[in-house]
Amino acid sequence: MGGNAGAGGSGGPDDVTGVLGALVTSSVTAPAPVPDGPPQGIGASVPAADAAAKTQGTFPYAADLWAEGLLWAAVLRSPHPHARIVSIDTATAAAMPGVHAVVTHADVPGDAAHGRRVADRPVFASDVVRHHGEPIAAVAADHPDTARLAAAAIAVEYEVLEPVTDPELAFSAEPLHPDGNLIRHIPLRFGDPEVTGEVVVEGLYRIGRQDPAPIGAEAGLAVPRPDGGVEIYCASTDPHADRDLAAACFALEPERVKIVVTGVPGAMGDREDSGVQLPLGLLALRTGHPVKLAATREESFLSHAHRHPTLLRYRHHADAEGKLVKVEAQILMDAGAYADSSSDALAAAVAFACGPYVVPHAFVEGWVVRTNNPPSGHVRGEGAMQVCAAYEGQMDKLAARLGIDPAELRMRNIMATGDILPTGQTVTCPAPVAELLAAVRDFPLPALPKDDPEEEWLLPGGLEGAGEPGAVRRGVGYGVGMVHMLGAEGADEVSTATVKVSGSVATVICAAVETGQGFATLARQIVQEVLGITDVYVAPVDTDQPPCGPAAHGRHTWVSGGAVERAARMVRTQLLQPLAAQFGMSTELLTIADGKITSYDGVLSTTVAEALDGKELWATAQCRPHPTEPLDETGQGDAFVGIAFCAVRAVVDVDVELGSVRVVEMAVAQDVGRVLNPAQAHARIEAGLTQGLGAALTENLRTSAGQVRRPDFSGYALPTSLDAPDIRIVKLVEERDVVAPFGAKAISAVPVVTSPAAIASAVRAATGRPVNRLPIRPQAAVAVPTGA
Repeated sequence: MGGNAGAGGSGGPDDVTGVLGALVTSSVTAPAPVPDGPPQGIGASVPAADAAAKTQGTFPYAADLWAEGLLWAAVLRSPHPHARIVSIDTATAAAMPGVHAVVTHADVPGDAAHGRRVADRPVFASDVVRHHGEPIAAVAADHPDTARLAAAAIAVEYEVLEPVTDPELAFSAEPLHPDGNLIRHIPLRFGDPEVTGEVVVEGLYRIGRQDPAPIGAEAGLAVPRPDGGVEIYCASTDPHADRDLAAACFALEPERVKIVVTGVPGAMGDREDSGVQLPLGLLALRTGHPVKLAATREESFLSHAHRHPTLLRYRHHADAEGKLVKVEAQILMDAGAYADSSSDALAAAVAFACGPYVVPHAFVEGWVVRTNNPPSGHVRGEGAMQVCAAYEGQMDKLAARLGIDPAELRMRNIMATGDILPTGQTVTCPAPVAELLAAVRDFPLPALPKDDPEEEWLLPGGLEGAGEPGAVRRGVGYGVGMVHMLGAEGADEVSTATVKVSGSVATVICAAVETGQGFATLARQIVQEVLGITDVYVAPVDTDQPPCGPAAHGRHTWVSGGAVERAARMVRTQLLQPLAAQFGMSTELLTIADGKITSYDGVLSTTVAEALDGKELWATAQCRPHPTEPLDETGQGDAFVGIAFCAVRAVVDVDVELGSVRVVEMAVAQDVGRVLNPAQAHARIEAGLTQGLGAALTENLRTSAGQVRRPDFSGYALPTSLDAPDIRIVKLVEERDVVAPFGAKAISAVPVVTSPAAIASAVRAATGRPVNRLPIRPQAAVAVPTGA
């Protein structure tokens, strides 16, 4: 960490907004009214900053933005997953009344390709289309219907090509991209390859394509600037990265492109796609008008990144007592047409391929390849979720083979602090995995219907289910998972924040985007805790502020929260030093609470406002965790800053004749380091478990020969409130991670990683079937008749 401080300076609420800043500021960042004696500070259940706006329907989605002289954009997308573009004729579209501009690849003045990790994705396809829904051209018109009609009038001649949709065939297929089909290969080698166990179990597992399914589809507004630059208003989760990509595309200096973050309705990776910002900016620069784009739900499904579909082959070796001896695995991930964050996802999958278990010998081959399927990228728990489903399936197989209780088998192999990952990295952070598993194992099971006849029994088919009670079997299963926090493999995770105090109000200026993870609320709590000031204003985010990086892997709680804390403590020192000197004591003997400063002996008692005496104090600080390193050619290296763990016990009812599944209860115990906001922590865990429920039972973006089938909510089944089980948060282990600010760990991702494995385990227990595919299909949950 490092920082600087001083009195005065700029960057307050009035100078961080853009053209539409008033709309964004008034609806998103103004301090929420609270009742008398509100909870505040670290450890309090402070209400989310945007809770009222979201519940009242006033939350400002990017689709709500408007500007004088507004034009509307529409994007023409490929109907084919793989085709050669013979010609593009835009004359008819450009001549339509009300159309102001039509842009294609020929109109991109700068870099024609973009990407957060690998610049391999074209802004508009020029010679080859590589996935269904890839952008071909964009139109700006004076009415949204005109824009859509004009986009449809663009004549594109295609030579349709055979798509490569099986990732196993990508190795031998003709290259789909100049960079080839193989994006990354990681061969992990740990221990002695000749070692074998007394008992060996094998399994083949398939994980489907989960979509982030955001509440608000992608949208944005681009406004041209007098200096020839452009301001883009959108729900970005990494505005500085988006700015740099856009500037390179527009052939502009970064300072002439400004990204202003509007309200983000939630993000699990879908907000990292630049498919909105780039066409919008090009059209605004071309027309000289503000241009707005609001994607349809179908476009949203086709364009943004999804969870990597993954094929996993496993072989577990154990001794007669169930202790793991060796794990062998092959992991093949489908990146779709472009690389995106696939290299990162593969690294997590390979590193965590053995799970939170002690494995003395491990040999893993991991590949991620390009295909003509929909694009894959960052979705919460990427890589870790896929392997968790597989290694937990293997643990169930091993328990069945040895006749050992599944929870007991896991307990015999569980990881603890000081153990070594197969990457050679020592687990130095708290790893109370045994305590987590014991907590869910020992938690009382829900009553069976026959034990509680007064309780209405909801059958697996629902209230109107066609099943018979006699065909229902109950199963109990376990999942134990892990996920890394912050970036990995050498990523620089620096974040910067400024805290200003003037009168009785404090202002936080930090480019960490509030995506629903609670950072804006946490920033208020930190300042309230350190400075004792109740009224804390969090400025809206734009790229005029120093960068803070993406909102992923719990990094803003750690690095951005750490930067806010350090800046607040520097302001506290500035505030207290003159008083301490006046009374001949150190600043450590002074406390701040409820806006008052008091000394240990009661001699000094004054308010923060009186101590300020009309001055404005401010400080800027950075937080940067310890560095990591890339995995080497044998998959070895200290690649991760920290790891979080979780255990889930799932109880399911399965109609073994129809294959319908109802999750009755999920009991969870989680390693959280320190609970910073109990209400938000519980909400984030419940949300993560529910997202995992979708991955386990319903969510799979289906394709046929690369063509997305029914890209809408009639074809993509999200779990609803009727599907949500009882969630029991059995235990939150607060063993603080000493290298993390506040000692806290990421909360949201690890329940997503673990719950699908637990549900699959419970279905195995109920049916006796292997259940090696997610989401679980009805035929996989039908019990095999006795003697069949």
